[in-house]
Amino acid sequence: MTSWEHTLVLEGQKLREVLSVIDRSGRQIALVVDSKRRLIGTLSDGDIRRWLIGGGTIDDFAGEVCNRLPRTAFEGVGRAALRKLLHDHGVNHMPVIAADRRVVGLVGLEDLLVFPERPETVVIMAGGLGSRMGSLTHETPKPMLPIDGRPVLQIILEQFRRQGFRRFLIAVNYLADRITDHFGDGRGYDVEIEYLREKKRLGTAGALGLIERAPEHPFIVTNGDVLMNEFFCDILDEHRLQASDLTVMVRDYEMQVPYGVVEERGGNAASIVEKPVHNFKVNTGVYCLSPAVLRLVLKNSYLDMPDLFNAAAATGMKARIQRINGYWIDIGRVPDYERAKMEIGRIGL
Repeated sequence: MTSWEHTLVLEGQKLREVLSVIDRSGRQIALVVDSKRRLIGTLSDGDIRRWLIGGGTIDDFAGEVCNRLPRTAFEGVGRAALRKLLHDHGVNHMPVIAADRRVVGLVGLEDLLVFPERPETVVIMAGGLGSRMGSLTHETPKPMLPIDGRPVLQIILEQFRRQGFRRFLIAVNYLADRITDHFGDGRGYDVEIEYLREKKRLGTAGALGLIERAPEHPFIVTNGDVLMNEFFCDILDEHRLQASDLTVMVRDYEMQVPYGVVEERGGNAASIVEKPVHNFKVNTGVYCLSPAVLRLVLKNSYLDMPDLFNAAAATGMKARIQRINGYWIDIGRVPDYERAKMEIGRIGL
């Protein structure tokens, strides 16, 4: 009997039995089924606790208490899609069902967080001045500012390492020795690090022209001041699947005008919209690039990533966007840095 099968309980079983099942399985959840193993609902220890607080008893039946509209995944869904389902819905476990609602598995985040080693390179842009951070960056480059005892750049690198990435190129310029002295060649972090040393300011993409050997595979480029709770291996796999040359990660951003907006036609007021909300897709500062894109980058020439993106699109390359839904913060200003320090404990980085 496999471990997920230990989580199955019948709708007529009492809650005291369900609690024993949850305790023995170690999965923090029970799957309530009928006699043909068709899913009726799910029960967690939290569900039972809330039921008892509300006046229920330990001898009530599982079918009375369970969540009858749980999030589910269908049989045959791949690991990347399962990770996305769990991530997007904010749940740790999800029943896997066949077309007739028979339970055929139970997937948990712990099952999906074991990553094989990846062959792709990660390029981290860490050469910026951080001028908007004021005195904080007078003697410390922005990617080395500490959050919960670790530099931002270390948090980024360790996140990629947990997902199987081991090859890193770090672009450095301002106070470069603070970065190179801390990370060295990467052996202390079980990774391989080489440095792209900018002798002058090259913008957010110009350091790509310093890469001596073009990567064999699509690679990730990320700013060194961006924290994002995403599965980068899945993003890369989607980049390949879509046969994209350049993929930019975006997220939705709302901005509300705090006034009534008058729409004018021919000098007359056509309408008034009170405090309208505008929606944008904003650049997160994280990209997937195919090696062919490097042909557009001149060595030792200033280039920003939006210009590279536009150039790729203009030459007929496939430049696409991919929306991300998880946590994201660009530490561009002191308030962003203070916010990141408060939030780091709950985002799992």
